[in-house]
Amino acid sequence: MAGANDKSHGYERIADHFIRARNSRIGPAVVQEWCKTLRPGCAILDIACGHGVPTTQTLVDEGFQIYGVDASPTLLAEFRKRFPAAQAQRSAAEDSDFFGRTFDAIIAWGLMFILPIDAQRTLIQKIAETLNPGGKFLFTSPKAANTWNDALTGEESHSPGAKWYRKVLSEAGLIVERETSDEGENYYFFTAKP
Repeated sequence: MAGANDKSHGYERIADHFIRARNSRIGPAVVQEWCKTLRPGCAILDIACGHGVPTTQTLVDEGFQIYGVDASPTLLAEFRKRFPAAQAQRSAAEDSDFFGRTFDAIIAWGLMFILPIDAQRTLIQKIAETLNPGGKFLFTSPKAANTWNDALTGEESHSPGAKWYRKVLSEAGLIVERETSDEGENYYFFTAKP
């Protein structure tokens, strides 16, 4: 188990294994679909970017400017190696200043549910404030409310469920455009800032 000061929520401890084990075939199709809704070449913030596979790789292949944030020094070092043109910041999502700028799009793949529920609420508000008007936010979290131990880190994970996410997103001024799942049973929330 990670210590209370481990802002990577256990991912630094298993970083080498995660890099080797991450299935790069799960997720890209949904991310590519999302990319079609974005302004070509816009700046995208990838929160908890990890080593960048497959999410950042998909975004780079689609021609976007990438800004990555991750708390794991090992994963971020690999991200920097793979994507030297991307901006990178070592920070927990909840502590990052998000490069002191706003974005047209923000993605958080595999992050939300590893945070405590109060931190999820705070992060959603912070993301809403960081998005430009008309900006898009895509994130994953299970549709059903549940608490479990992460298969890789053993850390406790929390999904307050789709109904809770819809309410908190609305309170933050974001609208849910649609929801879907992928071949790996990841559940996606496509949201936008009016």
